[in-house]
Amino acid sequence: MGGYVTDIVRRACAFAAVGSLALAAPIAGGAAAVVFLAIAVIAAFVVTDGPVFELFARPGDRKGNTLYGLAGVALAATGLALLAMLPGFGLPLSVFVGTVLLLSYGNVGEQVVRSRTTSEIVATVGFGVVAFLGAVFGMVATARLSGDPARSAGEILFLAAAGALLAALLRSLLLERDDPLVMSSVGILLWFLADLTAPAPMEDVLGALAVTLALGYGSFALGAASIPGMLTGVFLGLLTLVLGGPAWFVVLVTFFGVGALATKYRYDQKVEHGVAQENEGARGSGNVLGNSAVALLALLGYAASPNPVDLPEAIFLYAFVGSLATALSDTLSSEIGGVYDDPRLITTLEVTEPGTDGAVTWQGVVAGTAGAAAVAAIALLLYPAVEVVGAATVVAAGFVGMNADSIIGATLEGDRLGNKSVNFLATLVGAVAAAGFAGLLGL
Repeated sequence: MGGYVTDIVRRACAFAAVGSLALAAPIAGGAAAVVFLAIAVIAAFVVTDGPVFELFARPGDRKGNTLYGLAGVALAATGLALLAMLPGFGLPLSVFVGTVLLLSYGNVGEQVVRSRTTSEIVATVGFGVVAFLGAVFGMVATARLSGDPARSAGEILFLAAAGALLAALLRSLLLERDDPLVMSSVGILLWFLADLTAPAPMEDVLGALAVTLALGYGSFALGAASIPGMLTGVFLGLLTLVLGGPAWFVVLVTFFGVGALATKYRYDQKVEHGVAQENEGARGSGNVLGNSAVALLALLGYAASPNPVDLPEAIFLYAFVGSLATALSDTLSSEIGGVYDDPRLITTLEVTEPGTDGAVTWQGVVAGTAGAAAVAAIALLLYPAVEVVGAATVVAAGFVGMNADSIIGATLEGDRLGNKSVNFLATLVGAVAAAGFAGLLGL
C-alpha cells in the first residue's frame, strides 16, 4: 500500500512538472502551445511502456497502454495557450499560466494529504490551499517574466481563490480522468472574471474569503451541506461578496441559513412523510446551484460594466433578490408545509399524499410568503435603491415563483424534469417577475 501511495504522489509531481512548462509562455510565446501539443501527441501515440509510461500512467491508462490522462491535460493546456497567444481571443496570459499551475500543483497537495489521511474534507482543503498558492504564483511569475505590469493584489487573490474553489468543486464531483474538463472550465471562468469590473482591494478580498470559508465550514460541520454543497456555497458567497457587496451577500446568506434551519425542522417527521431532504438534510451542489444559479447570473450581469444588454443595474439587483426570495419561499413552503397532513395538488386542489410533486398546504404557503417577505425586508433595509414599493414587488415575485415551482412540479417533474431543474426554472420565474415588476413601475 505504501508503495502505491508513493507512486500516486510521484505521478502527481510528474504532472505538476509538465504543468510548470506553462511558465515558459511569457518568454516563449506561442511555442508554449507547441510544447504542450507535442506532449499530448507523444503521450497518445509514442510512449506505450517503460519508466516514463509507468511514471505518468493512471489505472485506466494501463488498459490501453496509452497515457490518456497526460494527453488530455496537455491538450487542455494547448487549447488555453492558443486562446492566450492567437490574436482575436484575448485570454490573459496570467490566467493561462495561473490555471495550469492551479490544477497541477493542487493535485500534488491533494495526493500528499491523501497519503497521510483518509479524511475527504482534509484532502479537499489540501487541494484548495495548494491550488490557490499555485495560481497566485503563476500570475505573479507571469507578470515578472513578461515585463508587463502585475495585476492588483486584490485581483490576483480573487481570481486565484475563485479558480481554486471551482476546481475543488469540480474535482469533488468528477473523476481524475476529467482533469482536462476541470482545467478548461477554470480557465474560462477566470477569463470571464478577469474581464469584469475591478474587484475589491486586497484586504476586502481576504476578508471575503475568510468570512465565506468560515460560514462554509460551519455549514458542513453542522451537517447542513455536503462537501460539494459547501464548496458551491463558498464559491457563490465569495463571488457575491466581492462582485456585489455586503448587502448582496446578506441576502444570499439569509437564504442558505434560513433554508438550512427549515430543512432540519421536524426532520424525523418529514422522514415519516417521505418528504425529508436526502443525506440527513445536508444539501449537495446540485441543490445549491438549482436554487442559486439564477442569482449568480444576475450578479454577473450586474458586475459586467457596461453589461452586454445595456440594462439598468437595478434590473439585475431585482432579479437577484427576486430569485432568492423565490428560493427561500419555495424552501420554507416545502420544509414547513411538508410536516402537515392532507396536502392538495395545486392544479386541481384535490387532497393527495405528502411528497407528491406539486402538493401544497396552506401552512406551507404562509411560511413561503413569510420567507419572501423576509428577503424583501432585508432588501429594503440594505439596498438604498429598494423602497417600500420595491420590497412589495420582491414579495410578489417570491410568491409567483413559489407557485410556479408547484405548478411545474405538478405538470413536468418526474419523467421530464428533475427537482433541481424545477428549482432553477422557478427561481428564473421569480427573477423575471421581480425585474419585470421593477421595470414596469420604473423602480
